[in-house]
Amino acid sequence: MIIIEHSTFDENSIAENLGLPEYSYWFVRKAFRRVLSRFGVPVGVTDPTREVDRIHHAAKAHGIDSVFLSYNPPHHLPVGLDCPTVPVFAWEYDTIPNEVWENEPRNNWAAVLSSLPAAVTHCSFTADAVRRELGANYPIWSIPAPVFESNAPKAFSAQGWRDSFEIVLSRGVAIDSRAIDLALFRPDRPDDRGYHALRLLDVAAQTSRPALRLSLRGVIYNAVFNPVDGRKNWMDMIVGFIAAFRDQADATLIIKITHRSLIDGALPILNHLSRLGDFACRVILVHGLLADDEYSGLVEATSFAVNTSNGEGQCLPLMEFMSAGRPAVAPRHTAMLDYVNAENSFIVSSGMRQATWAHDPRQVIRCLRHEISVADLVRQFRASFVVARDDPDRYRSMSVAATQSLRAYCSDAVVLERLSNVLAHMGLGGKSDASAERRRQRVGARP
Repeated sequence: MIIIEHSTFDENSIAENLGLPEYSYWFVRKAFRRVLSRFGVPVGVTDPTREVDRIHHAAKAHGIDSVFLSYNPPHHLPVGLDCPTVPVFAWEYDTIPNEVWENEPRNNWAAVLSSLPAAVTHCSFTADAVRRELGANYPIWSIPAPVFESNAPKAFSAQGWRDSFEIVLSRGVAIDSRAIDLALFRPDRPDDRGYHALRLLDVAAQTSRPALRLSLRGVIYNAVFNPVDGRKNWMDMIVGFIAAFRDQADATLIIKITHRSLIDGALPILNHLSRLGDFACRVILVHGLLADDEYSGLVEATSFAVNTSNGEGQCLPLMEFMSAGRPAVAPRHTAMLDYVNAENSFIVSSGMRQATWAHDPRQVIRCLRHEISVADLVRQFRASFVVARDDPDRYRSMSVAATQSLRAYCSDAVVLERLSNVLAHMGLGGKSDASAERRRQRVGARP
């Protein structure tokens, strides 16, 4: 079988587009590719409207099945193709768009999805939202990105409390709250010295330099997010962390920024930190597309993964850290309902409020989103610190529970079974087997 795949960005364009809308779909596509090769030959395209049907018809002429997996939200999906098309998309609201705006029919997700033979999303919350609109029998599967196997081996190194150690970054930039004057970044300053300091740092980062060494100690919290994405609710995260640990020098929050621009990514966070007064705890911003081993080093250094978002379609970073046995400080809503629980996380309470669909410029109220309690976030930060420092047995138990929960959510076995069901539903033969490699050799990269 030929598995045609497309995302807005790919390995050649992701670095310069990190943080833009739909950037994260590339990482989902990359994670799925390894598993999809068990079913057939993955073939990437850059222009699906021109390429997909050409490949589909050529494969059909050779008696070979094909399917098009579009890693895009439905309003970016090519419609009217001859090739069987399956969108693979994330969503974090309780309703899906069911209206047309700006004269773009594809903005009506309900109409787009109802015209397709099947759909794939990443959590049961989103699948339920689709079925509420399209009916209980609509063929949609919850299939998360298979990230468990690549992260689970790191679970052996999980520790709540860490004595002095180092991590090394040969790429990227690190900005340490203990090594800079945060007053430079106060929004009410009459000059732009903070902005210019970041520009100089950005220029320096492009030149050859020795590897950066970060010395760490104590309890290490880690969050990975795009600061330009308001859904990540990172301001509450930072306020809660400072409030919990203002006088605690052994608490560190590492923020891995997923944005192409150091200035656009770091400046809002530094502006926010500069308004919070003096604090003994430590905040480190890490920016840049890290090598795999460097990202693994961040995971290895972490005691707890942190999430304070208003909603998640799956949250790859949280899944990666928890697969690696790192318990979480996080709310339990949207996608996190599938894998965050009291055994593996310090759960932050949240409520619901009216909201708008993220890509709808009309900003009409059509859905609900979640809002965490900052007071409870402070409590959960403090409780997690005490466990990490004083109760290694409980930390170890939470680490094991995190790994077990993510094995049940995003392991290869789970993903393979559900993908088999999708393909079988479409009459494409849903069994993965050793003959995939023989087909690959017979067909080559493209038919």
